[in-house]
Amino acid sequence: MKKIIFICMIAAMFVACKSASSTPASTEAPTLSTKLDKSTQVALKGNWVLTNVSYPGSDYIKVNSFDLADSKCFIGSTWSFISNNNKGTMALTAPSCTAFSSPIVWSINNQGLFVLKIVDPGTKSKNVKSGYLLKVAGVTDNSFQLIDNINVGGQTKDVTYQFQRAN
Repeated sequence: MKKIIFICMIAAMFVACKSASSTPASTEAPTLSTKLDKSTQVALKGNWVLTNVSYPGSDYIKVNSFDLADSKCFIGSTWSFISNNNKGTMALTAPSCTAFSSPIVWSINNQGLFVLKIVDPGTKSKNVKSGYLLKVAGVTDNSFQLIDNINVGGQTKDVTYQFQRAN
């Protein structure tokens, strides 16, 4: 019985995570798997810098990324991913933006979706019930992208976060 409850809790955790900047599309969301893509997680292990945020209409539209700040404030942010315990940190350091730093919990499921939870200070990661789902793309030894979806005028557009490995 405990095993069934545990499996249900894990499944609920992944279903509860969605991108807050996304508006659901007219089609149903795919069923999420609780199995993890360990090889991609290991490839992302280490320290990264978010070097660019791009999306159609970026000159005219402001995107509030992860309910934290304007997407352009994420350029230059530092991210650390620890693959063996799925924890890490992220820090916004752009001079014209409010500084922000937080622990994160992350994973990549076998459907290529990056699951991100931002952990508030004083909160245990197991108590964080919401998060964000992004697509993982273009993984190499020194770069990768996370892709979010936003709704602009009734159309779904991609927001691409470009990461480079930190030296």
